[in-house]
Amino acid sequence: MITVFAILCIFLMVTALFLNIFSLPANWIALGFAVIWALFMPDSTMPFTILGLMTGLAVVGEVMEMLMVQIWGKKYGSTSLGIVGGIIGALIGAIICAPILFGIGALFGALVGAFLGSLAVELLRGRRHQEALRAAWGTMLGRFGGTMVKTAIGCSMVAVAAPYIWV
Repeated sequence: MITVFAILCIFLMVTALFLNIFSLPANWIALGFAVIWALFMPDSTMPFTILGLMTGLAVVGEVMEMLMVQIWGKKYGSTSLGIVGGIIGALIGAIICAPILFGIGALFGALVGAFLGSLAVELLRGRRHQEALRAAWGTMLGRFGGTMVKTAIGCSMVAVAAPYIWV
């Protein structure tokens, strides 16, 4: 019976990582499943140092995601408000496109939403069309890179926890 719970826990952790596409706290949810395992499973061998490492990785993932959007947005000339518009647009786009291709459309929607959200804000602020397009492109690139980095960090969190769950 413990084997079934172990498989379920690891499966839920991996599945949670897909929530990164929607800008949701996927890595924190994966950490939550590891904490539940450590606290409620009899004879759990997961040390709290592993949970601490996973927490640190989750924090690094959040910071890296925000830095990627900031760095790429600024590199291409986006303003802070343009970046915020891109973040809001990415969330809206991911939600709208989530039903497409069994959820894979959410990534496309997040990227297009980041671009359009940033573009709209930059144009509303009175920037020239070419400058606004360039800034929106940078925000979209940062959003994509940030999502990929955060997801990779989430994968490493699962890889760290899985051996302690599957014993």
